[in-house]
Amino acid sequence: MKRQTKDSIVLGAALFAMFFGAGNLIFPPAIGLTSGDKWLFSLLGFFITGICLPVLGVLAVSKAGGTISELASKVGPKFSLIFGSIVVLAIGPLLAIPRTGATVYEIGVAPLSSINPIWVSIIYFSVTLFFVIKPSGVIDKIGKILTPILLIVIGTIITAGSLHPIAPAVASKLKNAFSYGFLQGYQTMDTLVAIVVGGIILASLIEKGYTDSKIQFKMTTIAGVMSGAILLMIYGGLMFLGATMGTSVTPEISRTALILKITQAALGPNSLLVISVAVSAACLTTSIGLTAIAGDFFAHVSGGKIPYKATVIFVCLFSTVMSAIGVDKIVEIAVPLLVIVYPVAIVLIVFNLIDPLLPYKAMYKGAVLGAGSIGIIDAFKALNLDFINTVFEPVYKIVEYLPLSKYGFAWLLPALTLSLAFGLLGEYFAPFRSGFTKADQVGIALTTTDPE
Repeated sequence: MKRQTKDSIVLGAALFAMFFGAGNLIFPPAIGLTSGDKWLFSLLGFFITGICLPVLGVLAVSKAGGTISELASKVGPKFSLIFGSIVVLAIGPLLAIPRTGATVYEIGVAPLSSINPIWVSIIYFSVTLFFVIKPSGVIDKIGKILTPILLIVIGTIITAGSLHPIAPAVASKLKNAFSYGFLQGYQTMDTLVAIVVGGIILASLIEKGYTDSKIQFKMTTIAGVMSGAILLMIYGGLMFLGATMGTSVTPEISRTALILKITQAALGPNSLLVISVAVSAACLTTSIGLTAIAGDFFAHVSGGKIPYKATVIFVCLFSTVMSAIGVDKIVEIAVPLLVIVYPVAIVLIVFNLIDPLLPYKAMYKGAVLGAGSIGIIDAFKALNLDFINTVFEPVYKIVEYLPLSKYGFAWLLPALTLSLAFGLLGEYFAPFRSGFTKADQVGIALTTTDPE
């Protein structure tokens, strides 16, 4: 086997481990349950936001220079700082880290014990803090052991459940299963994780001696396809199992209770301990990794003014409180933030990948403004507060008339339109604006002259 091929396979395994956390278990079955006989259409939408975008995110960050700051810097340095901070907070103490703690309680502890969830959170995040403050190779070794074990457990559940389905998938009342799966894919937050830690993949390749950018891109692409294929099989299997549970559970069942029901149906009542231990340990490795990322990020962007230890202590304390509210409540809270951040992240990923084809870097600003504006409107709608709905009802109706809005792409036309407008206006007014030279149009001096 060629060295490049072997290293690409190793990289693909690492990429899969980076994307696949225990939290990813809870969404596909729930999507399948809601989608019923339309689960394949939901899988297609979920495939785009839950698999394709994270892989493209890694490629875009690698091409941009290796950090989320460089990915967003073409919009402006202040935007880069704000966007990077929001993303790190989202995959950190606001959403993803507390969700790991809540998942540990609901899947790993509650089925086996009646202990109060707050005590589980305190113990869980104390262990997280111990490993984060005193980094040790032990947790990395545990992660390398646990990922294969978790995969074997999930693979066994999917195989057993597929060979002996509980019931045929029931007819679904979903109007648009594709859009539902597409938007649910936001909840994995893997795209946000990808654009934060994508630089690790690039650094790994450089460390192995691959300095040619074309070879780096090729190897990362191979690794991405490999990890994406594994994720697709797992997500598809779990979604199918969820679709076959429609006659056995109520639609109101929680996401964590559903995966436990599926496990029991596939492997028997004594299987809960196996899935509980595997999921809990996998959650811990994810929590430790994301907490360390948050600490490193804010220490770096503040020039050391926000100490690493202070950040990780705050993250663990805040997450302890947040995790006690439960997985479903955290997922509900996440929606308004994710519908703002994801369209902007998608624009930045796509534009960085096609950067050589963009004649004017001002196009980045227009695209982000267009996508972000619709995202904010969608966030207000997701809050579902009466006084906000009353004020914004006319705006909601306008957004519904935008092309592809029913598929979750209402932001696409505004992003493209403003991107073209900013590019053309930048070209037209360039000779008359001080500080906006031809160099700005090709992106050489934009970040130093722009007030952003």
